[in-house]
Amino acid sequence: MSFWVDALIVLVVLTNLRVLGASRLSACIRAVAVQGALLGLLPVLAHLDALTGRLLLQAAASTLLKAVVFPWLLARAVREASIQLEVEPFVGYTASLTAGLLFWGGAFWLGQRLPVPGAEELRLLVPTALFTIFVGLFLIVARRKALTQVLGYLVLENGIYTFGMAFAEKQPLLVELGILLDVFMGVFVMGITLYHISREFDHLDADRLSELRD
Repeated sequence: MSFWVDALIVLVVLTNLRVLGASRLSACIRAVAVQGALLGLLPVLAHLDALTGRLLLQAAASTLLKAVVFPWLLARAVREASIQLEVEPFVGYTASLTAGLLFWGGAFWLGQRLPVPGAEELRLLVPTALFTIFVGLFLIVARRKALTQVLGYLVLENGIYTFGMAFAEKQPLLVELGILLDVFMGVFVMGITLYHISREFDHLDADRLSELRD
């Protein structure tokens, strides 16, 4: 079981690097969708010897929202708003990947000092969660398009969600589903906002929005 858990964690790390290095919005959306599917499967594999109906429900709801609903809403926003498919970052792709490697080094260093108690097979979980949070924050501040910043918000939430996986059996189900519902509403509202911004100003460059005057 530990091998498959570690393999999924490595894949989550690779999806973060994929988002940092991708030049197309569609590739970024697919990478975030894959990451959501992996995170939905991870708690099931991590607690395979103690599966409960609540845990399976949590995994199914998480996978449905993160891997299907959120990417579909974002892809629909791209189509409806006729958004240019290039990411157009403030920070270049090579520099972004370099920053990602530094983030992983820092996350691994911090994660070794914040171990998950009683879960040796999840020793890479905390560094991965920190790394995902760092990548999400980086996408929010280092990308030009509002849609890419929404993706950063989703990656950030994935990192926060990852922290709870080691304690999935102890978390109240209503709290978990409430968090997912909040994220769902956030993405839904963001999608509507993106559409109206694009229709009104013919672009989604966040830096140009700061130049608006009365």
